[in-house]
Amino acid sequence: MSYCLKSESLLDTGPIYVRENGHLYMVNQGSGTVKNATPKPRPFRLFSKGFSVELCMNREDDSARRERTDHFIFTYTKEGNLRYSAKSLFGLVLGYISDNVDHIDSLIGFPEQIAEKLFSAAEARQKFTEPVTGLRALQKFTEAYGSLVLCSLCLQNRYLVISEKLEEIKSFRELTCLDLSCCKLGDNHELLEHITKEALSSVTRLLLKDNCLSDAGLRKMTAPVRVMKRGLENLSVLDLSCNPEITDMGIGYLFSFKKLNYLDISETGLKDVKAVIQRLQTQISLVHSKVPLKEFDHSNCKTEGWAEQTVLQWEQLAMKTVKPKENLKSRTAAQHFYGKRCRIEEPVKSTLVQTKAKASENLQFYKDKVQNCHFPLLKKEAAASHQLKKNKEKGLTEQERERTSKQTHTCLTMEDWDLLNTY
Repeated sequence: MSYCLKSESLLDTGPIYVRENGHLYMVNQGSGTVKNATPKPRPFRLFSKGFSVELCMNREDDSARRERTDHFIFTYTKEGNLRYSAKSLFGLVLGYISDNVDHIDSLIGFPEQIAEKLFSAAEARQKFTEPVTGLRALQKFTEAYGSLVLCSLCLQNRYLVISEKLEEIKSFRELTCLDLSCCKLGDNHELLEHITKEALSSVTRLLLKDNCLSDAGLRKMTAPVRVMKRGLENLSVLDLSCNPEITDMGIGYLFSFKKLNYLDISETGLKDVKAVIQRLQTQISLVHSKVPLKEFDHSNCKTEGWAEQTVLQWEQLAMKTVKPKENLKSRTAAQHFYGKRCRIEEPVKSTLVQTKAKASENLQFYKDKVQNCHFPLLKKEAAASHQLKKNKEKGLTEQERERTSKQTHTCLTMEDWDLLNTY
């Protein structure tokens, strides 16, 4: 900081006093003589009337000036006066580390309480929205704290967020709930392959409604569980509804999920619905529910964890990229100029598609032991189905039992082994 003093003229500043050997002497500027006298109290101005002060900040480094102002908290009193107080040392250090959060080597063993405040400070500065540094910083938090960063992730109808922040989404670990409904991912999407890895073996609730899945996608998704006994082995709730390419053969791949308690295969491409219902009852003890289950209403799945606001920031950035421009004119003006009329075509209603959809509606299943705890109204139905299952098991012949045992041993094909070699 530099300052300059400006005055209109050099005026007389009064007598000058000098102390020597414990005595005070007055120096007369006119004659240059020194007189020993006691000073008289004489009021005079410290500065002249034309005195002014100019504070010149160093404007070459704006970031340094911003950091200096961040060290203070400015407030107003009741009288309207400006009052400032210095921030705590913890707040200053927290702000400095959050500004440079991508340079952290590791957070393993760091206290969770302070780490949460550090994550919130970096999130407020939108550090996790940056393309390269944000991913590096997010990986440091997920490696150290896992489910605390995010335990449940809802990306329903957010395919833009998945395409823009795929690597960031793959960095989350120890998720228990993952909702990817209505994202149109397909069988060969990279995220579906990531679901089967050990980082997401803790997923117990997986919603894949309307994702253009087929039997090939189910075969890839269940291959680690069927052969290596790892992957989605803890899966309890699975939603595969609105995937018309899933057929009766694809349902057979789901028998490897031994802990599966709830399953939704409504509006799929099943041909023999009764046979599928019977197979699910005999293989993994899933009972067909005649009423909609609350596990598939998509209201229980929410984004929960430290990174909840981070996911919202990603969504806002994705929506800005696809926001239409206001200065674009509609095509109706051009059509009116060229004399073209908009063709209004009514969708052709196919009776075959309607009957197929009606036949596959409400194909939701539950395990009778779990359902007795949560749905007391369906106890009679579960008991009846359990009794029916026992009677059918008694009526099986020895040949049929041998066939079923052979099928369980020969469930692996050459395609499965080729698929496992890719992992």
